[in-house]
Amino acid sequence: MRPTESSALDLPLPSRNFAATRRILLVVLAAAVLIPLVCLIGYGYYDYQRRTTDANDVVDRLVRVAQEHALKVLDLNREMATRIVDLLGDSGDAEIRAQEAPIHRRLSMIGGDFPQIAAISIVGEKGVVLATSRYYPVPKASVANRDDFLSARAIRPAPYFSLPLHDVIGQADVFVTNLGRTSLKDGSFLGIVSIALQRKYFADFYRELVSDNPAVTIGLYRRDGATLLRYPEGRPDTLPATNTPFTSALHDGLLFGHLRMTSSVDNVERLLSFRRVGSYPLYVVAGYATDAIFSAWWRHYLLIASITAVPCFAVCVLVLFSLRQLRAEQVAWERWQAEVAMRLSAEASSRHMRRMGALGNLVANVAHDFNNLLMVVSTNMGLARRKGFNNLEKEVTAVERATLGAQSLARRLLSVARKQPLKQEAIDFVTWLPAATHLIQTAVGDKVRVSVQVVPDLWHVFADATELEFAIINIAVNARDAMPLGGRFVIRGQNVRLTASDTRLPDGEYVMVSLTDDGEGMPESVLKRAFEPLFTTKFSGAGTGLGLAQVLAACEQAGGTARIDSVPARGTTVRLYLPRYQGEPVEQAPARPAPTAAPATGAATQGVVLLVEDNDGVAEGVAAVLEVFGCKVRHEPTADAALDALNAGGTFNLVLSDIQMPGHLSGIDLAERIQHRWPDQRIALMTGYADELERARHLGVPILAKPFDIDELRELVACAP
Repeated sequence: MRPTESSALDLPLPSRNFAATRRILLVVLAAAVLIPLVCLIGYGYYDYQRRTTDANDVVDRLVRVAQEHALKVLDLNREMATRIVDLLGDSGDAEIRAQEAPIHRRLSMIGGDFPQIAAISIVGEKGVVLATSRYYPVPKASVANRDDFLSARAIRPAPYFSLPLHDVIGQADVFVTNLGRTSLKDGSFLGIVSIALQRKYFADFYRELVSDNPAVTIGLYRRDGATLLRYPEGRPDTLPATNTPFTSALHDGLLFGHLRMTSSVDNVERLLSFRRVGSYPLYVVAGYATDAIFSAWWRHYLLIASITAVPCFAVCVLVLFSLRQLRAEQVAWERWQAEVAMRLSAEASSRHMRRMGALGNLVANVAHDFNNLLMVVSTNMGLARRKGFNNLEKEVTAVERATLGAQSLARRLLSVARKQPLKQEAIDFVTWLPAATHLIQTAVGDKVRVSVQVVPDLWHVFADATELEFAIINIAVNARDAMPLGGRFVIRGQNVRLTASDTRLPDGEYVMVSLTDDGEGMPESVLKRAFEPLFTTKFSGAGTGLGLAQVLAACEQAGGTARIDSVPARGTTVRLYLPRYQGEPVEQAPARPAPTAAPATGAATQGVVLLVEDNDGVAEGVAAVLEVFGCKVRHEPTADAALDALNAGGTFNLVLSDIQMPGHLSGIDLAERIQHRWPDQRIALMTGYADELERARHLGVPILAKPFDIDELRELVACAP
């Protein structure tokens, strides 16, 4: 390949890294999804933790306020109960009954108008209500069997706080603080001072404290876990469990703390904060429902996620659209590159074809002229053989051998130029290849072992047997040169079915003949130019460079192709692909024997032949042969002159004309005119060009392919009337 062609094919195309761009877009797409997702997850986690912390702060503030409120109320109760105990002194039940009226007034004054106090009562040592701030005279009532009376008597002088109950005196929903009275003289039990606190008062305060927030609960509990008050109220038929973390904390006497637990009253998980009310065995507890925390967090999180998703979705759509556009751009880019490559390749191929066409025309013209010269030598050698040599047999035989070699060279030149006249016929490789083994073995020499392997049902092909034989001999000679120390040359024939992806051949059935040697092989640079005409790696004068070019030409003229695979130091395989022949098989013609001396013959026939040939040497040789056959010969140098002779009334048994001649008319034009004007006139053509041969065949006239021997000419003349 010339530098100009190489530069045309190697022209650098603009680079575009679609894979890198696609990776960047995918990274952007991943970032557009993952970064907001990670941020949302992080934000959601920290926002939930913040809300949990805020809920703990809320319940902690509530419980502090509730503790302060309860402590004030209970301190006031204790002060009032202490004053009443001091007021009564060691008075017994009878003394208190006797002074019921002043005691009632005094109790009313002490209780005053405190909204939390439902009633202040004095209970005797037998559990009988002796006086109360609410009624005078006191109705008959006894609390002797109530738990709060018995417990207050047992733990005196410590106060006791009862469970919620319905006050028999005040007829109100209360819990009672009881303080036991003890005689200063003998320490005997004198009764209790009972202050009933209204639960509604605490409930109203807690309602204002939580601002009707349904997520918050607040309550007042005894140390044993008993509920004195809870806002909002739980189900009245549900008792709190006594084995919860909350009750355990109360039993342990902790002053304050935080818990997360599920309530046994309503089965709601809450964050709890509790504090002990001073030194009293009471605790204020506030709770925040975790469901409410999660619900508020989830609604806010969904809002943030929705706001974040809008730009993320837009970015993702944009990236996906960009990826789609990138794919379309890549397809267009690849098509453009393929188009540019095809155009560059077409330009290079066009230049190469023009160069090879010019070379082919040059080769064909040289070969044609060479053939004409060979015709002179061949015909005269034939005449000399028929005239008995006259003691020159040895010399004539040597000239004939040289002539055969020259004819072979001319044939290869014309074959490479695709102008060699073809004699195509059906070939049965099953019999043809083994028959050619001896010739192939002769070509490769004694150091190389030839092996022929063909499948029994190998298809027939339609090709020029001589061209195919030359092709195999050329490959064999190359194999011999690649194995100077000897080796193995294997020929295999098999049936194959090809698709367009396998070769550039049309889809169909082919016979593949593979020829393999185990020689030196070819480097890549040589392999690329192996089929190029006049290219050779042999020393100057050792090769023509036409061998593999003739192989490819022979296969392509038969409708197939050739391929080479080679590995340096491992060997080379040449594969010939020939289309399957679908017609009827034809018997193979036996090989023509080598020329031998023929006795001189007399006139074989009589007649007049019009010889039309522009080359005087060829004309003289052919005329001499025709005269030996007993014919009279009239020679005309052009088809125009031959047509004038016919128009003048000349009659001939045969018109023998070359095809390519100077003048207005060619041999084919002459034949067409003769067939039109004188349909009974017999005409035959001579040519050395394949394209002319193909055109002449449509006329239906005999055709001699140059160089031909005198036997072919004798058979043609013998058929003339």
